[in-house]
Amino acid sequence: MASSGGDPSGFIGRGTCMMSTSWRDKQHPNLINFIASFLAANSYRLNFLSLSPDFLFNNGGTSVAFVFETNWSSANEVAVFGRVNTLKRQFKYLYVVVVVSTGEANESFNQSYFKYGMELGCPTFVPVCDPEMGFEKIVKIAHARGVCRQQDITTTMRNERAQAVQCMDAFLRVLTSIPGIDSHDANALAQAIGSIEAIAKASKEFILENTDLSTEKAERIVRFFRDLQYYLSPKINRQSH
Repeated sequence: MASSGGDPSGFIGRGTCMMSTSWRDKQHPNLINFIASFLAANSYRLNFLSLSPDFLFNNGGTSVAFVFETNWSSANEVAVFGRVNTLKRQFKYLYVVVVVSTGEANESFNQSYFKYGMELGCPTFVPVCDPEMGFEKIVKIAHARGVCRQQDITTTMRNERAQAVQCMDAFLRVLTSIPGIDSHDANALAQAIGSIEAIAKASKEFILENTDLSTEKAERIVRFFRDLQYYLSPKINRQSH
């Protein structure tokens, strides 16, 4: 399957692709040229290194390793599955892309897969019709992993922000339960002193020096946290009728 070398999937990589020099030296120069052009068109940098896997991508902070068999043969099954079993212990994300260009090759590959007791999805095998299709799938998988990584980071940041908001809400509820202390006072205490625990330990003098609260409010805060009888007593004066 020949490719135009453009961006058929609509993605932009902006990552790094490391190709094994030993893998490169076994391939036809036309395939290496196609790979270099495809990576350049999709904003990937290409480096040649001595690697255990055939390819190692870094995209969005995630490393994804690939074994790329461009011409499946049962004569190589021992070496292929031996490498796979070794590499899957070394890389969290490992994929095996295998070119099976005929029905006979596909049948041979399936027999070998079950013969060597591969666990489904560990690693994931991707059969393809030709090397060009195989490499396009490699880049798409690497890109998808990078996108997932970025989404995980975004989700984590969103959760952390939500937790911070919840903590601040709880902080405000505690401080504004003190008679005469409003949200402005609570925010001033948060910025100047910090946690509820720190405020509970702060002296009246420290509160006055570091906030714009009045002496009366500072005294109420100190009493609230240190005078158990005051803390437990009703805070609203009721007039008898």
